[in-house]
Amino acid sequence: MTRLGSLGRRLLLAFVMVSISSVLVLSGAALVGVDRGVQADRAHIAATAASAGADAYVQAGGWQTADLSRVFAIGAAASARVAVADASGVTLQARTGGPGQGRGENTVILPIVADDVEVGTVRLSFGGNAGNGVRNVAWTWIGVAAVVALAVALAASWLVTRRLVRPIRAMTDAAHSFTAGNRQSRAPSGAPGELGELAVAFNDMADSVMGSERDRRTLTADVAHELRTPLAALQAGLEELRDGLVAPTPAGLAGLHDQSLRLGRVVADLAELSAVETAGLSLQLASVDLAQVAREEVAQHEARLRVAAVRVSVEALDPVFVRADADRLHQAIANLLANAARYCRPGDSVRLTVWEADGVAALEVADSGPGIPADELPHIFDRLWRGRAARQVAGSGIGLALVREIVTRHGGTIAAASAGGEGTTITIRLPARP
Repeated sequence: MTRLGSLGRRLLLAFVMVSISSVLVLSGAALVGVDRGVQADRAHIAATAASAGADAYVQAGGWQTADLSRVFAIGAAASARVAVADASGVTLQARTGGPGQGRGENTVILPIVADDVEVGTVRLSFGGNAGNGVRNVAWTWIGVAAVVALAVALAASWLVTRRLVRPIRAMTDAAHSFTAGNRQSRAPSGAPGELGELAVAFNDMADSVMGSERDRRTLTADVAHELRTPLAALQAGLEELRDGLVAPTPAGLAGLHDQSLRLGRVVADLAELSAVETAGLSLQLASVDLAQVAREEVAQHEARLRVAAVRVSVEALDPVFVRADADRLHQAIANLLANAARYCRPGDSVRLTVWEADGVAALEVADSGPGIPADELPHIFDRLWRGRAARQVAGSGIGLALVREIVTRHGGTIAAASAGGEGTTITIRLPARP
């Protein structure tokens, strides 16, 4: 019992109470049924005796010479005292059926009908002990059945309770172990029904927590790596100036200033990414024309793209409305255009296409730049990931991660396709608003 725990003991007690109640109800129902059966059997015996009396009356043509031996034989077989009276109520014959007569008699009186005329009555008096044999047998079998049923119910209750409590206890132990720091702790599978689903959900949650911790550690390492280079350059340059090893020159100070700007960009991008990740409930949603947002962003970045010698165009014939935060959409498209200006070669082109199909609004940003290697393509939306070819390009590696968060917060999806040397296509899909 102690291994079952508080919940197990309560479940077992509930099962036991239900089992005892069921046995008592069934026993009572069986006794009532036996008593009703005895009463019905006595009524049937009396009806048979009345029918035999009617036959004797008809065969003899009256009561004077009627042979009532069959009537008394029926009574004797039922251990009942039988009395036959005529229509006026005068007793013609009476006979004791056997032992067991006397106290507690149960009398059944039925008319004797011959040719639809009541010619007399038959009276059968069953002694108080006449049905005791049936009741005793019934009690015996009911008692045996009750004991067996109760034993089976108790055994089944014990097994069911243990089967229910064991996975709960195992899951509790796994939760305590996981909380204590054992991140490999998992709930055992194989539990029945909803308990099994709960164990699977717990394990999925534990995997998610481990994934989040792994991402946090990776992000911390990436941020430290990203900040280490400009910090080291700043520290070295400032130490040289402090120790008088070099004279402050405009070029040297400009280099230190560039390193500080790089630090500022990384910190600003991280702050922006954090703000977007927690802005799910603060989005200012409204009906927004995605095509108009794309045209406005292209207009704002046209000068920067022109300086980079990158051609840009927009293909959006009709308005495409979505329910979104216009500022966040501007931010996402701006990051995509900034990436295009940063990575495309002089003479390359960028085309923005907006369309709607089957209730989905889509924005495609396709460029003819150098493309992304196939092994790097799955990682372009990761935080602080920049790729091998981007090491000589300024940037924090957060822009595309920020775009993905914005799109995801709006209930959309983002995908990238590229072939090395043949450009990159990024497609954003959002639920369209009629």
